[in-house]
Amino acid sequence: LSPDPDPIWRHALPHATYNVLKGSNLVGPTKRMRLITGCILYLLLFDGSLASPGGAPWNAWLLRQINGHPDVVAAREHMNASFSLGDDMTRPLYNPEFETDYERQGDENNYRFGIRQTFDWWDKRGERTLQSESVKVAARQAYLQTRQDKLAQALRALVRWEAAGERYQLAVEQEQQLDSLIALVKRRQRAGDLGQIDVELTLLTLSQRLYDTAQAMSAFQEAEATLRELLPAWLPGQQAIPVGTWVTETLISTDDGWLDDHPSVLAAKAQWEIQQQQAQLTRLEAKAEPTIGLNAGREDTDAVVGLTLSVPLNVRNNYSARTRAASQQALSVEAAYRAVRRQLRYALQADSAVVEQYRAQVNRWHSLMSERRDRSRRLLERQWNAGDLSTTEYLLTLQQGMDGLMAGISLNEQYRLAVVRWLSTSGQVVARLSTSSVETKGEKSP
Repeated sequence: LSPDPDPIWRHALPHATYNVLKGSNLVGPTKRMRLITGCILYLLLFDGSLASPGGAPWNAWLLRQINGHPDVVAAREHMNASFSLGDDMTRPLYNPEFETDYERQGDENNYRFGIRQTFDWWDKRGERTLQSESVKVAARQAYLQTRQDKLAQALRALVRWEAAGERYQLAVEQEQQLDSLIALVKRRQRAGDLGQIDVELTLLTLSQRLYDTAQAMSAFQEAEATLRELLPAWLPGQQAIPVGTWVTETLISTDDGWLDDHPSVLAAKAQWEIQQQQAQLTRLEAKAEPTIGLNAGREDTDAVVGLTLSVPLNVRNNYSARTRAASQQALSVEAAYRAVRRQLRYALQADSAVVEQYRAQVNRWHSLMSERRDRSRRLLERQWNAGDLSTTEYLLTLQQGMDGLMAGISLNEQYRLAVVRWLSTSGQVVARLSTSSVETKGEKSP
């Protein structure tokens, strides 16, 4: 009733590839056929588009994939546009103006040529230069936040795809067990050990398993489609997320230092600084600045040289309301920055608690179920064959066993999703991938 684990076949392919091939019924019935089929598909899958082309680390491959995603490309180009606008803010505010005047008076031609220049008397350019730095910081942090969000989204998609594959594989195994069970029940019925009701119960259970397998396959395909949208170069059987990513004993912390380096916090802080500088710039713009002109020409038969000076008179409107509005807006943006930091701090505390709880439950589940799956199955088979268990009790116990295994898959999936959520909240997605890019041999994780 239990499928042959086949250790030779297990080690012929990576774990994820084995799961996909076995779950898709591409594996032959014998060890030799399994090994031949697996080696052929291994060569087809691992040709030139590996998860880490050219031996590059897994995290470097993942970053390349994410950097090429349209959403990240759009965010990067938006950042570049903001950088260009920031560079423009450092340029002088006023260009010189060329002016000319010509008139004919009788037989004389009168003309003048001149140049005018408005002076940045209050050093608005210096304030705009400071503002340009804050604009660049805000743009870069917004881009980094977009990239981090997309990385977290890819990690969640990988976790869900792996969990969906495990559910599908488990459903297929259960279906195969029931196929074998039906054949055995029919033989025992012909021998007089079982009645027709046992056959009917087994067939009804198999029909339910067929539906469950179809549902698991559908969920697996949907998870794979989502993953391909995020990672176009990804293939089934590629390197999985390094197990070091999920080791959290020395990772989880609620240190506020991580919050101060979070892209969304830095972007909000930069927006606050921009608005502060804008308030100061608005005050400067309310002040009048002189315009000086110099011209030369001829009038009648005499050479003419002139000097002009103009200064706006802020009499009818001193722009005090505009200045006040800019200061009030700066206060509003400051409150928004503090709200973002406050929200992340409490979210980080909650996510840390969730990760610790899931980790404890996953470890406990593994300690309870790590060695009992095959042992419990063999024990049930012996008791059923010996007549100590009825077919109904046997099928019910098998269903409970499968429910327990499915619960373990879901528990492990939710634990890893919680880790990804914590990494995203703390802004540590890229840093964590960098430290876990190479899987430690023999390392274990829930």
